[in-house]
Amino acid sequence: MKLHKIITCFICVMIAGLLEVRAQGDQILDGIGETGLIARYVFEKDAKDWSRNNLHATIKGDAKFVKDELFKNVLSLSGDAYISLPSSALNNVESVSMVGWVKLNSTDIDQILFDFGKNKNTHAYLAPFGIGETKDFTAEVAKNSSKKYTLSSSVAEVSKDRWSHLVLVIDVPSKTIKTYINGVQVSLEEKIDLELSDVFNVESGEENKLYIGRSIAEDKPALDASIHDFRIYRIGLTDNQVKGIFENAFKKRDGVVNERKEPQDNLPEFSRTSPQLYNEFLTSVEDIEIQTAVGVLPRLPRTLEGTYKNGLKGPKVKVTWPAPTDNSEVLKTGTYTVTGSVAGTDLKPKATVNVVQIIAAEKPSRALEAFGLDAVNLDANANGQNTKFIENRDKFINTLAETDPDSFLYMFRNAFGQEQTAGAKPLGVWDTQETKLRGHASGHYLTAIAQAYASTGYDKELQQNFADKMKYMVNTLYDLSQMSGKAAEQGGEFNADPTTVPMGPGKEIYSSDLSEEGIRTDYWNWGEGFISAYPPDQFIMLEKGAVYGTEETKIWAPYYTLHKILAGLMDIYEVSGNKKALAVAEGMGDWVYARLSELPTEILISMWNRYIAGEFGGMNEAMARLYRITGKDAYLETARLFDNIKVFFGDANHSHGLAKNVDTFRGLHANQHIPQIVGALEMYRDSDQPEYFNVADNFWVKATKDYMYSIGGVAGARNPANAECFIAQPGTLYENGLSAGGQNETCATYNMLKLTRNLFLYEQRPELMDYYERGLYNHILASVAEDSPANTYHVPLRPGSKKSFGNPDMTGFTCCNGTALESSTKLQNSIYFKGADNKSLYVNLYVPSTLHWHEEKIKVTQETNFPKEDRTKLTIKGKGKFDLKLRVPGWATKGFVVKINGKEESVEATPGTYLTLSRKWKDGDTVALKMPFGFHLDPVMDQQNIASLFYGPILLAAQEDEPRTEWRKVNFDAENIGATIKGNPEELIFEIDGVIYKPFYDTYGRHSVYLDVDLD
Repeated sequence: MKLHKIITCFICVMIAGLLEVRAQGDQILDGIGETGLIARYVFEKDAKDWSRNNLHATIKGDAKFVKDELFKNVLSLSGDAYISLPSSALNNVESVSMVGWVKLNSTDIDQILFDFGKNKNTHAYLAPFGIGETKDFTAEVAKNSSKKYTLSSSVAEVSKDRWSHLVLVIDVPSKTIKTYINGVQVSLEEKIDLELSDVFNVESGEENKLYIGRSIAEDKPALDASIHDFRIYRIGLTDNQVKGIFENAFKKRDGVVNERKEPQDNLPEFSRTSPQLYNEFLTSVEDIEIQTAVGVLPRLPRTLEGTYKNGLKGPKVKVTWPAPTDNSEVLKTGTYTVTGSVAGTDLKPKATVNVVQIIAAEKPSRALEAFGLDAVNLDANANGQNTKFIENRDKFINTLAETDPDSFLYMFRNAFGQEQTAGAKPLGVWDTQETKLRGHASGHYLTAIAQAYASTGYDKELQQNFADKMKYMVNTLYDLSQMSGKAAEQGGEFNADPTTVPMGPGKEIYSSDLSEEGIRTDYWNWGEGFISAYPPDQFIMLEKGAVYGTEETKIWAPYYTLHKILAGLMDIYEVSGNKKALAVAEGMGDWVYARLSELPTEILISMWNRYIAGEFGGMNEAMARLYRITGKDAYLETARLFDNIKVFFGDANHSHGLAKNVDTFRGLHANQHIPQIVGALEMYRDSDQPEYFNVADNFWVKATKDYMYSIGGVAGARNPANAECFIAQPGTLYENGLSAGGQNETCATYNMLKLTRNLFLYEQRPELMDYYERGLYNHILASVAEDSPANTYHVPLRPGSKKSFGNPDMTGFTCCNGTALESSTKLQNSIYFKGADNKSLYVNLYVPSTLHWHEEKIKVTQETNFPKEDRTKLTIKGKGKFDLKLRVPGWATKGFVVKINGKEESVEATPGTYLTLSRKWKDGDTVALKMPFGFHLDPVMDQQNIASLFYGPILLAAQEDEPRTEWRKVNFDAENIGATIKGNPEELIFEIDGVIYKPFYDTYGRHSVYLDVDLD
């Protein structure tokens, strides 16, 4: 039987048993993470994009929505009717897959299902019944009129009057183009020489013509067919993924969130039993003995001392330990043994655990305080050149200064039914009319302009610009908030009680419909104090069980957006004293307390553990902070209501959870939970309950030891199938991580740095600042485009990857575009800390800068070319007695030399410590430090040969000239990995086997961050 007949029979069987196929509203579909989905058009009643990216299409001509036996409602195209997609839909893509259902009314040739490209010669199209002389199913990807790839299939005809599922995949890293019919691959072109930028404008989209139902060339006939569920993915779909999309369309269910399938892609596989990297020379690993309190899982070290062959001085050995999901092993006193494993070896190090009744421990106190942003200036380096810190700061500061506050207020005015100011334009991406997260960028904006105001004392005109923006934003938000819950006109009806908000006028349900026709604007019914860029329905729907999605019965993280707004208002209050900003925050705090305080614990547990819908950002942090500012107990109680009890404490009885060192966050959405942990630490600050500190500290250790990529990011799972999630099991980055859809969500690292910094204020563990330096240099600095403030969302780390940057003009924000505003306006905030008693000064980072320690009348200037040189000099102006605490980085294994006023000091400086210089400092004293850099490797924990190369703290990326599917292979000398590396340390440019390696923060083209390393 021919292939096409088999496919046709299969379709008949499927249809015979079908009752109804529902449109799926969730963004995670068919086990494919939402970060892989660009757009989805169901074509049931409109051409809206059902993904979260708001790439709504436009129907041209006389198209009709008609009833259909298989898909209920579909779009019928005839005559000159077609669909036009936004030209920006293919921005920042490396691979692309186009997927859709079509039922053709005729077998005429030259009919085009879709045609995407710059023009009729540079495009990608699919013709179900052939084109020109070819009468077979045909797809073509053309760079120009003479360079094209044509795929035809005569064995897999598309049937007239029957639904067919058609797919075109352009997978650039694997250098393949594939087509599929009804879940089966029917043609393949290999070893293509193609970048998507050859076919589409992937930078701005300006030239792109993206049509469904017609050809870019005007001389071709229009499509005579019905269409349904057309999707575009930013990844090259695999055979199994295409088959899954096809088969799942016949299942009466919604898309599966966080589906835990085995990874299905082309990531190279290696033997699990062969020792790799330094483990090849390993002969033994030490056993350890450790103590823990009843109920608390032991904190087992992730590295142990090892013995290597022939006296080789190898690194500490990475050990993987079992990761229990509860604390049942330690519920009574006694002794038990935990057996670990070392990747690629038979070695089984043992930990003897003594469980004792109680371990006395002092509650850590907040021993340090941060300097205000206005107290630290970023300086040019010792050669008078701008550093990467200044470059990135200025890109953001200068563009922020040009922004229009009315764009960031647009959806607030829209929600309250108020007229817009003349010329005001709404933001795009996640802040458009119908986006359920709209207003999130405005919160980030409030924080960013507050930080910019505090940081721009070097330019009074620029500083006044931000002062004016702050005042205007706050005045408008204040005026709107004062309208909530109050009559629109004298004597009119109103509802002042936040707990009795009625349904919208004419509505029979609480609805998240924000369309111009569907949005409610009856602010007088919303309860006093309410402020948001959308009405209160989403908050109420969350309480009633709503989940994440695009239908009007579903929601998108209402408390996440609110956290950004509250944090921004408090930031403005604290830098400028604007009392209206605080009043708006208090009003909404009261509104939230009124509603949440009435909910039972089981409802709160359900809410905060709902994927995305229950994402509340750092509401616990914000409410604890509001309590600290105002002293109102209700706000601290509100903060407690945001406890993620399941993650923090295991259950309502606080039986286990992170507080007792149980890993409860594996497989969860990373940036949904990291801000909650930041909030737990803030709760410790304000409530003095040790379990909150334990939650934060245990999480940090697990996240950085078991989930961290070399750039400092901690998310990027392909199991579960979502690049924004932690991997399914700790310590398995290679097995379950390195998602094809990208990894290391930039705002997750923003929050990890925030958590790290705050923990350090309590416990001055050098490993905290080692991590901070790693994430700051190798992710945050590396996340910004070369010539604009465009920045990364996810950072791909597979071989031959390329960063994608977005939002260069600050007009359309994802979550990471929002946190980028904050990151790059506060780059100086952790260089120095002071003792809470003003008797010590911590130097954490070696960055050219000037500190004004006003309380002590001390100025410290740091002159350096770091990291392009391995030394720095501190000059003290003023006089006084204090401890100077100097960070000795963990990577500084080649020495740490200290000179005071030119004389070398005899000090013991151990890598991974702080060195204390106690003396009465005089005006003009200098402290010169030298910390020779060295090359070292950072291997993936469960696949040691896959490793990143560092020079001191700086990650070096191989500069690639084409996409790759295999890891770049390199050989190093085990005794001295730098022996074969050539280059110029002063420019941080190196060469290995003819390939250039540069800092990841200076890498803008294709790169390989991880290498396949062999040691000789």
